[in-house]
Amino acid sequence: MSDIVERSWKLQRRIEEKTRHIGKGKYGRVFKMARKPTGEEYIRISQIVAIGLILIGGLGFLIYWIFEYGSDLVVRTFG
Repeated sequence: MSDIVERSWKLQRRIEEKTRHIGKGKYGRVFKMARKPTGEEYIRISQIVAIGLILIGGLGFLIYWIFEYGSDLVVRTFG
């Protein structure tokens, strides 16, 4: 039983050592400046992300369509 307790204390100490430096390194300023976005900012970011997803998805579909059906179209047109 004491072996389990000792191992758990060692684990606890390791976790505390790793988390002690949070906020003091190169990301510390970012964490201090970060804040929760307002509702308007959240909606605007969501809209931008949605537009990006649609554009990237459309581009992927266009590339797929060209590879799938474009070769037949080229062969019928020029062949």
